Amino acid sequence: MAPALAATLPSRAVLSGECCPGVVWTPDSRALLFLDGPPTRGRTAIYQVGAGGGPVTQRFSSVAFFSPALKWAVRPGGGDATTLERLADGRRFTLPTRGADVTWNRAETRVAYTRSDTSGNFDRRASRVFVADVFGAPRQVATVYGGGVSAWLNDTTLLMSGKTTPQARDRELFTLDIRSGARRVLRQALSVRAVTVSPDGRFVAYTIAFDSAARNGLWVQATGGGTPRELNDYGSYRWRDGGRLLLIPLSTTGGPHVLRQYTVQTGAWATLGDLGDQVRQSDWNVSPNGKLLNYLSARDGNVRVLTLP
Repeated sequence: MAPALAATLPSRAVLSGECCPGVVWTPDSRALLFLDGPPTRGRTAIYQVGAGGGPVTQRFSSVAFFSPALKWAVRPGGGDATTLERLADGRRFTLPTRGADVTWNRAETRVAYTRSDTSGNFDRRASRVFVADVFGAPRQVATVYGGGVSAWLNDTTLLMSGKTTPQARDRELFTLDIRSGARRVLRQALSVRAVTVSPDGRFVAYTIAFDSAARNGLWVQATGGGTPRELNDYGSYRWRDGGRLLLIPLSTTGGPHVLRQYTVQTGAWATLGDLGDQVRQSDWNVSPNGKLLNYLSARDGNVRVLTLP
């Protein structure tokens, strides 16, 4: 589906000098966080800059993985243990994640993580999924092969993917109730990729690749079940809010990247505009309030911010 022509969306550079790939928004959408250090900054730390630009200030003196709401610092250790520190009071606990990422529920009172075998073909490796309340002991809730945790949908339901046996052809994208163990399979395919859940947990977008023509493509589906909907476009995508998905379609022409918006309720596409630029290596994000978008410019390496129509 060819996007309609639209005007260039004005943007402003908030960071320059190719310093800062992988910036993330603060929970209040007022600033961007990034890792930097010498020679540009005096020390290696987490810094922030306002959404409109301006002075750069140090936000965190130590380097860690921070939870989305910035309530926790997560520091993997050299062995199995990962230390999680509550920033409000410095209280800590450890989990035996073996360096795996932890996935937070929205309240940041519970985590999930996947521990996978370290040898053999990934498609056949056992991946064991654990959950834990903060300051609590972990418990295993599932085993899959070649998969793991994608997201929390609510405080008791995980979205996961993986195969049921090492020999199975297809992966399943499914929900898991961690209390009862009940599973709901949403989709089966050879390869389910780029799984991303809407902020309210009601919808999931995903890409199927290397399968049949009937299965391949970009899809949106309700996490409660129902028929998946193919979007008939392909590219890099992010949720704007609970019902709108933003897409930068794949382009091989070398022209500016275009920004499109899909509304789940109506099934309608709208072209919001072009960037007058290209995004470097799919490095872009939407602010939590859904009003702003940042991207790393392929033209000059600057981090730019625009206001979404």
